Amino acid sequence: MANFTSKKKKDIQANEEKQLLLDPEGAERKKKKRNIRIAALCAGIPVTLIAMAVVGVFIFGAIGKASLKQVSVKQPMLAAAATAELPTEEEAEIWQEGWVKYQGQIYAYNEDMMTFLFMGIDQRSETVKEVAEGTDGGQADALFLLALNPHNKTASVIGINRNTMTEIDIYNEEGAYVNTVIAQIAVQHGFGNGVEKSCEYQEKAVSRLFYSLPIHGYAAINMSAIETLNDEVGGVDVTVLEDMTSESSLFREGETVHLEGKDALTYVRYRDEEAFASADRRLERQKQYLTEFIKAAKSMAKKDITSVLRLYQDVSPMMVTDISADEAVYLASQALDYRIGPNSFYMLKGETVMGEQFEEYNIDEEALYELILQIFYEPQT
Repeated sequence: MANFTSKKKKDIQANEEKQLLLDPEGAERKKKKRNIRIAALCAGIPVTLIAMAVVGVFIFGAIGKASLKQVSVKQPMLAAAATAELPTEEEAEIWQEGWVKYQGQIYAYNEDMMTFLFMGIDQRSETVKEVAEGTDGGQADALFLLALNPHNKTASVIGINRNTMTEIDIYNEEGAYVNTVIAQIAVQHGFGNGVEKSCEYQEKAVSRLFYSLPIHGYAAINMSAIETLNDEVGGVDVTVLEDMTSESSLFREGETVHLEGKDALTYVRYRDEEAFASADRRLERQKQYLTEFIKAAKSMAKKDITSVLRLYQDVSPMMVTDISADEAVYLASQALDYRIGPNSFYMLKGETVMGEQFEEYNIDEEALYELILQIFYEPQT
C-alpha cells in the first residue's frame, strides 16, 4: 500500500507540472468564469411572457454548451500508477496514449465525460462572505462528484467521506503555499478566502485524490441553502435512517417524513459528534436525500424548464461557483434525459479509525482505482 500511494503521488505531481506547461492560460480562463450570476440574465422577464422565457432558456443552453466545450481535455494518471499493467508486445503495437491495462483488460478514458464537484460548506450565513486568508473559509462537510456520461446517458454520483485522509495543501495568512500534508479532505476548503480560492484548493485536492481526474466545474453551497433548495422543489420524502429524535420528534428511525424548511437542513447536517463514525452515517443520509432531491428537481424541470433559472438565482447569494448560468441551464436540460437512481450512487470504500486527535477515513486504494475505471473509462476490445 505504501509503495502504491508513493508512486501515485509522484505520478500526479509530474502530471500537474506537465499540465502547467501545456496549458498556462487554463487558470486565467477558469478565473474569468467565476461567480457569473443569473440575476442580470433573468431580470426583466415578465411572468406573462413565459414563452419568451422558455426561448431564453434554450438560448442560454446553447451558449452554455459552447462554453463547456472549451474546457481542455485531460486524463487521469491511472496509466502511470503502480497498479497498471504493461501491454504485451502485440498490444504495444496498437497502444494509444492514455490507455490503461488492468487485470488483463485495456481501458480508454472517456474524454466526453463531464465531471463536477459539489461542496456543502459548514457555514450557515445567508450570503457567502469573503474572509481574510487563513483557515476560516469553512470546511467542506459534504463532497460529491457528479459524472455525466453522454455515451450511455447515465449520471453517476460519488460521495466522498469528509474525513478521507489525503494530501491537502497548506497556505499561510498571506496566501503563500507552505507545504503538503496528509489530513482530512474537508479541511482543505478552510484555507484561502472562503470563496474562489478555497473552492480551487478543494477542487485540486479532490482531483488529486482521483489521480488528477479532470473536473469541469464546481459549486460550493452554504448549508443554509438547503432550506431554499429543498422548498423550491416542493420538499423531499425520506425514510429516516437513524434515530434523531434528539433533534426533532419527526426523526424516528424507519418513519417516512416529508422534509420542509429547517427539517431538511437538520436531516443532512446533523451528526452526533460523541458517536464514533458519525460522519459515515451522515454521508449515508446525504446520499439518500440527494437521490430524492434529484428526482424532485428533475420532475420540476420537466414541467417548467425556467425553474432552473429561478433555482440558480435563489441560491446564488449562498453559493460560489465557476458554472455560469448558461452552462447550468445547458447541463440541466441535458440531465433530464440521463438515467439516475439508487444504483447510480457510489461511496468511496474504506474504514474509519481513530487518529491521534480526530477520526480518519482510510480509503481502499484498489477499490478507488477500480471505481475510476468503472465510471470514467471504457473497455477496449
